[in-house]
Amino acid sequence: MSKLMHVLGLLALCGAAQAALPPPSAAQQQAAADKKAKADAQAAKDKESLAASMDGVAAHWRSRAAAQGWKVRAPVAVASAPAASAAPVSPAPAGAAAAGAPAAGSPAAGSPAAAAAVKSEKHGTAPPSEDVKAGPSKSLPAGAAPTVQKGSPDASKKR
Repeated sequence: MSKLMHVLGLLALCGAAQAALPPPSAAQQQAAADKKAKADAQAAKDKESLAASMDGVAAHWRSRAAAQGWKVRAPVAVASAPAASAAPVSPAPAGAAAAGAPAAGSPAAGSPAAAAAVKSEKHGTAPPSEDVKAGPSKSLPAGAAPTVQKGSPDASKKR
């Protein structure tokens, strides 16, 4: 009986623990927004610091590599990703798409983003490769005996 009471008590506590929290006040929302802005600014500062440090290390290595007889190639220029905007992209008017102009939010023709449009066999946006099998291969040709004889060696002698 006491075990039953303990179980009922635990169930009552679980129900109370799942009560809904009140929505944050305006002051709490403002404090959270300020905290997020500070964290975003610090993250941007850290990112710039890291990039400068990595560039410095690479420049130091390149200056020493040629003197030590290592083959040095020119650094590869990497375009940074476009910044994500907070405003959602609105669809283009029907006339803009018909006129041949790219829709708002879609990459312009010839831009790197247009060339990077991903075509995937997995997602069905690309045709299957030529090396993909049309179907499963058959395990044995018709009428062929299996290459592995099942059973012990003694069992195969008795057949």
